[in-house]
Amino acid sequence: MKKGFFISPLMIAVIMTAIIAGCSKDDDHKPDYNPLIDDPKEEQPNTGPQQPTQADRTEKYRPQIHFTPAKNWMNDPNGMVYADGTYHLFYQYNPQGNDWGNMSWGHATSTDMIYWTEQAVALTRDELGDIFSGSAVIDKDNTAGFGANAMVALYTSASGAQQQSVAYSTDGGKSFTRYTNNPVIRNDDDNLRDPKVFWHEETKQWVMALANGWKMGVDFYTSPDLKNWAFQSHFFIALKGRPSLQWECPDLIPFELNGQKKWVLIVSVNPGGPILGSGTMYFVGQFDGKTFTADDLEYPLWLDYGMDNYAGVTWSNTGNRRVLIGWMNNWQYAGAVPCSPWRSAMTLPRELKLVEYGSKPLLTSAVVSEIDKIAGAWQPATGTFDAKDAYQLRINLHLDRNSTITLSNSQGEKFVVDVNASTRSVIAHRNAQTGQTGFAGTFSVPTMQAPLSTVGPSVVLDFYVDQSSVELLTENGSMSMTNLVFPQSIYDSFNVTGATYEAQIRPLKSIWR
Repeated sequence: MKKGFFISPLMIAVIMTAIIAGCSKDDDHKPDYNPLIDDPKEEQPNTGPQQPTQADRTEKYRPQIHFTPAKNWMNDPNGMVYADGTYHLFYQYNPQGNDWGNMSWGHATSTDMIYWTEQAVALTRDELGDIFSGSAVIDKDNTAGFGANAMVALYTSASGAQQQSVAYSTDGGKSFTRYTNNPVIRNDDDNLRDPKVFWHEETKQWVMALANGWKMGVDFYTSPDLKNWAFQSHFFIALKGRPSLQWECPDLIPFELNGQKKWVLIVSVNPGGPILGSGTMYFVGQFDGKTFTADDLEYPLWLDYGMDNYAGVTWSNTGNRRVLIGWMNNWQYAGAVPCSPWRSAMTLPRELKLVEYGSKPLLTSAVVSEIDKIAGAWQPATGTFDAKDAYQLRINLHLDRNSTITLSNSQGEKFVVDVNASTRSVIAHRNAQTGQTGFAGTFSVPTMQAPLSTVGPSVVLDFYVDQSSVELLTENGSMSMTNLVFPQSIYDSFNVTGATYEAQIRPLKSIWR
C-alpha cells in the first residue's frame, strides 16, 4: 500500500488542518513528495537479502505477545500465505532505519501464528522502485510456469508511478526471483496499488483486487497465469461524510451466510477511519469473477472501532478458514510512537466469520484459538494481579445498567472503558491519564465508541493487554477495538463499577522466551 505521513511536532497543526479540509496524505505507501518529509538518502539501491538482527525484545514498550521485528520500521502485513505447515508473514520494512523509507518486504514465519521467527529480508527495492504492499499465492498447478507449488508474490513497484510486479520462490519463501518482464501491470501515476490475488474456482482464473488510492475505489483484474492481466471492472461507493479518502489494501473473501455464498470486500482508508486517521471498512455483496456488487447496506461498516488496526488482510491457502492480521498503528502518529529500536507491531491474528445480526450481515473478528498455546490457567480476577508479560482479562458484564471498567497501574495511569447498557455500546478513552501521549498531538483521543452488536442480558468482553496495547473484543468478535497505549508499566489492576459482573484472568506468556 502507499505509505503514510510521519508527523513531527512542527507539522501537527498543518496536518490537522489538512485533515479537516479533506486533504490528508497517504497512509500505507510513500506520501506525495514533501521536502519536509522526503529524504534523498532513502532512495537506496537493492542491497540484497539481509539477515534479521538478534534481540532479546525486552525493551520498554516492547510487545510480548505480538509480532515485532528485532529492530527498524515496520508497517503493512504483506504476502501472507500458508504452505507446508508454515504461516508466512511478509511486511513493509525499512532494513536501514526506524523510520519509513527503503521499503522492502521483511519476512517472518510461524507454525501457529503466535510464535514467530524473523527471517532474512525477502525483497528490497530495485530499478522499478520501492517494494510496496501485495500478496502471495501458491501456484499448485504451475499456471505461471515458475514450477508447481511455487510461491508467487505480487506487489507494487513504486517510484513515482505505482506498477504491479511479480517475484517467485521455489524454496518455500527463502529466496525470490523477480519476473524478467516486470511490471506486469503498467501505470503512470501513484494511485494503483496493493494487489491481493486469489484463485476463482468458478471461472478458473486468478483474480486481483487493486486499490485506487486517492482516486478511491477498487479495480478488478483477471489472469490465467499470474503474468498477463486484463482489467475487468471498477468498484466504488461514495461514503456519506467522507468525500475524500485514500483507499488501500483490498481483500475480497468468500463466506457462507444462511446457506448462500457472500463476498466481503475489505478496504483500508486513510484519513477517514471510524475516529481519526486510519481505519478498515468492509462491503458485503456478490462477485461473479469479474465484478463485485455491494448489497444495499448503510456503509461504511467498520472491522475495528479503535485507532490502531490498519491494512489488515487475510492469509491465502488456508481453505475455508479466514484469518486476518493488521498493522497495529495509525498514520496520524506512526512515525512518532516512542518505540526503539523497533517501530510498530502487528495485531493478534483474528479469525473472520460472516454472521447475521439484526437481519443484516456482520463481519466478526475473534482472536484465533491458537492463543491458548501461550495462555495459563484461568483464575478469578479481583483487583490487582501479577501482569508479567501480558494477559487476557475476561469480564462477563450484565447489561441492566451502565458500567465503567478501569484498567490501571501503580503509577496511577489508567485506561477507562464505559459500557452504555441502553445503546449497547462501549466508549473507550485514551488521554493523558492512559500513559505517555505527548509524542504526537493526535494520539490523545477523548472518546472512541463502538456498538457491541450483541443480544441477551449480558456481554462477555475480552481485554488482551500487552506492554503497549489493549485489544478489546467481545468474546465472539462481534465488536473489536484495538488501541496502542504507553503506560510506564503494564496495567496490573482492574475495577468495575455499575452493573454486576464476573471476571477471570489468565496470563499470556512471552512469545520471545
